[in-house]
Amino acid sequence: MIKDFNFYTPTRVVFGREAESKIGALVVAAGGKKVLIHYGGGSARRSGLLDVVRRQLQEAGVAWCELGGVVPNPLLSRVREGIDLCRREGVDFILAVGGGSVIDSSKAIGYGVPYHGDVWDFWDGKAVPAQCLPIGAVLTIPAAGSEMSSSCVITNDDGLLKRGVNSDLCRCRFAVMNPERTFTLPPYQTAAGATDIMMHTMERYFTKYEDMNLTDAISEALLRTVRDSALVVMQHPEDYRHRAQIMWASSLAHNDLTECGCEKDFATHKLEHELSALFGVTHGAGLAALWPSWARYVKKKHLSRFVQFAVNVMGITNDFAHPDETAERGICAIEQFYRKIGMPTSIHELLGRDITDEEIDVLVDKCSRGGSIKIGAMELLDAQAMRSIYKMAR
Repeated sequence: MIKDFNFYTPTRVVFGREAESKIGALVVAAGGKKVLIHYGGGSARRSGLLDVVRRQLQEAGVAWCELGGVVPNPLLSRVREGIDLCRREGVDFILAVGGGSVIDSSKAIGYGVPYHGDVWDFWDGKAVPAQCLPIGAVLTIPAAGSEMSSSCVITNDDGLLKRGVNSDLCRCRFAVMNPERTFTLPPYQTAAGATDIMMHTMERYFTKYEDMNLTDAISEALLRTVRDSALVVMQHPEDYRHRAQIMWASSLAHNDLTECGCEKDFATHKLEHELSALFGVTHGAGLAALWPSWARYVKKKHLSRFVQFAVNVMGITNDFAHPDETAERGICAIEQFYRKIGMPTSIHELLGRDITDEEIDVLVDKCSRGGSIKIGAMELLDAQAMRSIYKMAR
């Protein structure tokens, strides 16, 4: 069975060593006259990238203002600050300089500027975005894929609620990608990013729709490439070729290409969102800690897909007489990969301590919204199933 699909990718990608030299022209072509430069911590400043961006805008005759301070798991409070700034300054274009957190914060600001209510309404299900300021991205951290996705994930400081909203309105007009900007990423951040990229593909690969062989082949090639390139750059961080593979994979993994004819599941993502919201952990690391337990929880009902993953992605020899063992060896192989790149494979390893039953209750309550919703697509998970997976991962 093949699922009907609508594939839309409006983002112009400018990729390579000289990509930043196009920023000014790209903003002008997108109609930007007053730009908000939105960024995270000090790395964009220390690396000189902010100076490059400013110079590009100045040479193009584009005015700008700035707002930094975006943190991992970007906060609603900073989004609201950005909305107020954009309204005061008459901003008509947002330029995100950073990784997925900065891009998602920019998207949320873009939603909020033309909206007359509280921007959190979109994440709380009270409203649907109808407008968004145009956004461009200068990518420095390949991981989230937000530079080409319709997704925007924000954490509400009040209650530590982490939620996602999807709309084509927020898709970036352009994405500037220079792999050299990733050479200085810390090993942990590199590993977490690679994990997130792979998970965006795996959340689509593990599907009930198993007849789109071309999409499967694209997904399998992407997964193998990121796995192999991650192992190289952990030892050789300035390897341009493999940094480029990872950076381009970040975009392809989350621009819906690997969803064509399939159906995304994203149960592991939703389980992890509550972990990173409650404990402030790195998103990719949280995914590594949870996915093997999700896989073992659902694999018996979808054994053929797990066998295919084990053989075509992880290189496991197919034991035709014992498919369950083949599937399990595939899961064990990705756990081994996670350990090689320094990612956790349990919540204990992630937090450095045991998680309590009371904390699991909080995670389940938030993820299930008080038991009112189920998550997933390949296998629908209710609150009890969520609790079981958290406990398996503990």
